[in-house]
Amino acid sequence: MPTVTYDFDAALWVWDARQADTWTFVSLPTDIADEVDELTAPFSRGFGSVRVEVTVGGSVWRTSIFPSKTEGTYVLPIKKAVRRAEQLTAGDTARVRIELLDVGGR
Repeated sequence: MPTVTYDFDAALWVWDARQADTWTFVSLPTDIADEVDELTAPFSRGFGSVRVEVTVGGSVWRTSIFPSKTEGTYVLPIKKAVRRAEQLTAGDTARVRIELLDVGGR
């Protein structure tokens, strides 16, 4: 199966439900999330996560996106090293590319 990638702009936001630590995410646009659901349903992992390769600026890494009932879409964690390298903080908008890694038995 061909590579499945999506490009989108998204604002960084902070989830701090636990006082001990905070996480920074971007939310996938809902139309992309719907397609991801359709393509990856048979391959989703724990908590409904989907493995992806992510590009933000010059940073590339592998992680997972996670379904969020609160957000009504998938959310993508943006790790501190990437935020630092790309000079991004909460509220900034980033250009994001994700490649699905678990499509068609890959």
